[in-house]
Amino acid sequence: MAPFIPLKARIQLGLFSFVSGHAIGSDDRVNRRLLSWLEPLVPADPNPKAGVCSADVVIDSTRDLFVRIFVPSDPSNGEKSEKLPLVVYFHGGGFAFFSPQSAAYDDWGRRMCSELHVVIVSVNYRRSPENRCPAPYDDGIDVLRFLDSGGLRSVDILSGFDVSLGSCFLAGDTAGGNIVHHVARRWAAKIDSWEKININGAIPITPMFGGEERTDGDIQNQNLPVLTMQRMDWYWKVILPEGADRNHEFAHPFGATTKLEERFPPVLVVAAGYDILRDWQLKYYEWLNEMQHNVRLVMFPNSFHAFYLSRQCEEWMKLIDEMKKFIEEHRSL
Repeated sequence: MAPFIPLKARIQLGLFSFVSGHAIGSDDRVNRRLLSWLEPLVPADPNPKAGVCSADVVIDSTRDLFVRIFVPSDPSNGEKSEKLPLVVYFHGGGFAFFSPQSAAYDDWGRRMCSELHVVIVSVNYRRSPENRCPAPYDDGIDVLRFLDSGGLRSVDILSGFDVSLGSCFLAGDTAGGNIVHHVARRWAAKIDSWEKININGAIPITPMFGGEERTDGDIQNQNLPVLTMQRMDWYWKVILPEGADRNHEFAHPFGATTKLEERFPPVLVVAAGYDILRDWQLKYYEWLNEMQHNVRLVMFPNSFHAFYLSRQCEEWMKLIDEMKKFIEEHRSL
């Protein structure tokens, strides 16, 4: 049994696998110049496009830390005076690939912004193998500090909008889902140091967690044209600290002695049935549930890893509906 993958999505997935595979050298370095030729990038556009405006804001040019901001522009969805929740989003790509400028993530950011009617702040964090963890977590916290200090005030496309920093959500897919967990913990660990930012919820979408054991999900889904076991092994090899294995807390946060911070936010875990990471996503949910944390699982049993990046996969709208309900339930009034 295999998932139905629309032809266009299958072609896109195959192209990414081919291009990224050839960009990885025998020394594990990524040929970024080659990728820049082959990976379609989309510039930000302050003019309305499908009901959404976008702008890039540089936070630290020395490490290429910037955010792409998506803002609803269609007045039929609400007035500019309305308080809009804020979603800080971390893209996927195994920590090594993609950015908010990538065509797939620009499109996904626009869809989330339009359908959820929120402001999306999509983060360009440092990638591996040039940078190992905790670099992406550091970047995530620095983005929150930027927002907390009023960094959005100078963004032209937000003029006239009332962005609710008190209704902030962290969301991200695959590697970005991993970042969501660790950034949420860091935020909660220093709760008294934040002036405006309040994290009301965390949404890890098909998050990238792991461990040394091989799970049924690893074995059953290892040959799908989306994410292979061999590629997953490489992702962990080049993102974890030197000498660490996949039982390191960055990959494997399910330790029996791990205590979550008191203010760790409610969590919506999104899992896919045909995903090599499926069992780790379920373990994450079960771990939070065993600690009696506020957590809910949404399972897409017939979907594959990163299904939401394809408009041809109709279940992306069901995911949007689940995200919308979660945000409405937990946003501050």
